[in-house]
Amino acid sequence: MKRFLDHANFVRKNSPFYAELYKDVPQGCEDISLYPVLDQKAFWKANENFGQGVLTSNHDSGIVFKSGGTSGNPKYSYFTAKEWDNFTEVSGRGFRHNGIKKGDKVANLFYAGELYASFIYITDLMKSADVGVSYPIAGQTPIPIIVEMLEKLNINVIAGVPTTMMNIIAYLQAHREIKLNIELILFGGESFYEDQLEAIKEEFKGVKVHSILYASVDGGELGYFDAATCENGEHRAFDETTIMEIVDEETHEVIKEANRGGILLVTNLNRKLMPLIRYPVGDMAMWSEKEDTKDRKYKLLGRSQEGARIGPATLYIQDVMDVLKYFNNEVQILNFQLLITHDTKKDRAVIKVVPTIIPSSKEELSVKIIEHLYTERAMFKELLENNIIHPFSIQWCETNELECNERTGKTKRILDKRMMS
Repeated sequence: MKRFLDHANFVRKNSPFYAELYKDVPQGCEDISLYPVLDQKAFWKANENFGQGVLTSNHDSGIVFKSGGTSGNPKYSYFTAKEWDNFTEVSGRGFRHNGIKKGDKVANLFYAGELYASFIYITDLMKSADVGVSYPIAGQTPIPIIVEMLEKLNINVIAGVPTTMMNIIAYLQAHREIKLNIELILFGGESFYEDQLEAIKEEFKGVKVHSILYASVDGGELGYFDAATCENGEHRAFDETTIMEIVDEETHEVIKEANRGGILLVTNLNRKLMPLIRYPVGDMAMWSEKEDTKDRKYKLLGRSQEGARIGPATLYIQDVMDVLKYFNNEVQILNFQLLITHDTKKDRAVIKVVPTIIPSSKEELSVKIIEHLYTERAMFKELLENNIIHPFSIQWCETNELECNERTGKTKRILDKRMMS
């Protein structure tokens, strides 16, 4: 673990945030499990002022992206030019295992602009991978124009978020005269569900559908899809640049055995400017191969407690807390839980709220709470208006109606029941 120790020493020396975080960790400690798991809220708070608390040096050249966060407090990720090139080059090497062939025509339908990374990331990693021909169309292009390009250019591979794919399917169902030759669909950012996959396979006979890659702008390269060995939901770790860990959700005990779920952590050894050591990526996972396997394979099990993906956007627990706090003068909240389900090809979010006393004007107050949430997180209002998600709703509850962890008694902040829907 010499490379990890060298990295940790550099970070401790040059980042004020990590210097404080590691004050109780002995100098020269090579055991990564003895370093604290990052608290995301503290990490991003320290990163607010142009990263001055977290960054190891001034950011004089490179690139900046935005990810997640509340509307009033977005997250910014900082890369040097070399780090961004490393990120896309390593990702490109993983992408070569994805099932793309020489000559495949790949439509990049990820989103661009407003500091979003996905479109640029896919463009750059495909260039680095040097496999397939990239067609940078972008996800915000109107669906009729996307379909026209797919048809005229005889594109056979689509890469984008599932929401875009389903909008294409809906358009084709309304325009039966259009026939596309789609052989492979590569998705990222959210998951497909069985009803969606059935609609896709009905439209495109014999199509293959799987992950394009597992990555995030804050976490970096997290895993690659190996078409020869991975099932949907599985990825292989990037051993050359990351240390991936799965730890117990409550105790943070490191889980080494296969088939036991926990929180997924990443340590990126290439990120020097804005270091990520034992960073919770926001997903639950379990190992699906034995320990010491090269690029050990793991399976994603859904979102962890920090936030939930609803359609193509993430609703964070902090978002819900801030919205409920806004109505403190009208109702005192004891507890809450976010319930996510999926029906009729769309995600549904219900905020289960436990007040001290259920208000007499609960229907009116429910409307006000949801409207305020849409104001704070405008993307969800846009998704609703575009018929991509179901409307959010409030369910007033008693304490015993919230699901708890049987071992610890703690309230489960997020109940993701989509796999059961």
